[in-house]
Amino acid sequence: MGGTSVDGNLAAAGLAGQFDDLAELYEEFSRQPFRQELEFPSVLAALGDVSGLRVLDFGCGSGVYTRKLAGLGAAVTGVDESRGMVAYAQRREQDDPVGARYLAGPVPAELAGTMDVVLGVYVLPYTTTIAELTGLCRTAADALRPGGVFVTLPIHPRFHRDGDYYAPYGFRLRESERNDGSPVVLDLRALGHEATVTARYWTEDTLNAVLGEVGFETVDWLPHRTSAAETDVSAMAYFRPYLSVPHAALLRCVKGKARL
Repeated sequence: MGGTSVDGNLAAAGLAGQFDDLAELYEEFSRQPFRQELEFPSVLAALGDVSGLRVLDFGCGSGVYTRKLAGLGAAVTGVDESRGMVAYAQRREQDDPVGARYLAGPVPAELAGTMDVVLGVYVLPYTTTIAELTGLCRTAADALRPGGVFVTLPIHPRFHRDGDYYAPYGFRLRESERNDGSPVVLDLRALGHEATVTARYWTEDTLNAVLGEVGFETVDWLPHRTSAAETDVSAMAYFRPYLSVPHAALLRCVKGKARL
C-alpha cells in the first residue's frame, strides 16, 4: 500500500476538499428514514457479525458507520482524506467515546493485511479515472487479510434516469451521459441544509473487472433491504420505489488467498 494509495491522488485533485464543510449535513442526512431504515440495515446485513473483527471504515466521513461498527463490537479505524470530516468525527469520539480511532489522510501502510473487513460507503464514485478506481480498490484489498471482505456502494449502473425519482429520499441526481467516469451531480437536502457534490459513474463490467484485477475472487451484487415491516403499508409504499431502482449498488467482495 505504501506510496501507491489512490487517496493521495484524490487529495491532490482537490476532491477531498469538497467534503470538508459537510460533516454537519452528513450527520443530519444520516437521520433520514432512507438511511436509518434502508441503507443502514442493507449495509450491516452485507457486513454480517463484526463483533471482535478488525474493520477499516475507508472514507469514513463524519464517522456515522465507524460509530455504528464500534457499537457492534468491532475494533474499527476510520480513515478519510477530508480533514474537516475527521476533525468532526474525532470531536464526537471525545464527547461520546465508543472506542473508534480516526486518521486523516491516506490509509497507513502499517495496516496492510491486518483487516478482516473494509467498508467503503460512497467511496468508489469519487474516483475520476480507471487508474484512480483501480488504485482505490487495491488500497482496500491491500488492507485486508486473505479471505477478508470489502463492502462498498458505488453509483448503481442502472439508477433511475429521472433525477427527481429520489427526491423523497433527500437527494436528486443530475447526469449528462453514462460512460465510465461520467459525472453525476448529487443535490443533497436534509432538515433545511443543502449541498451539491459531484460523483462519477462506473459500469458494472468495469467495476467487476477492476475488483477482480486487484484480488477479489468473488464480487456479489446484493439487493437492498428495509427494516420496515411488510405489513406497514405506508412505509413499504415509501421504500418500494427505491428498492426497485436504487441509486447505489451494494457490493460484497471477498479477497482471494493470492495477494496481487
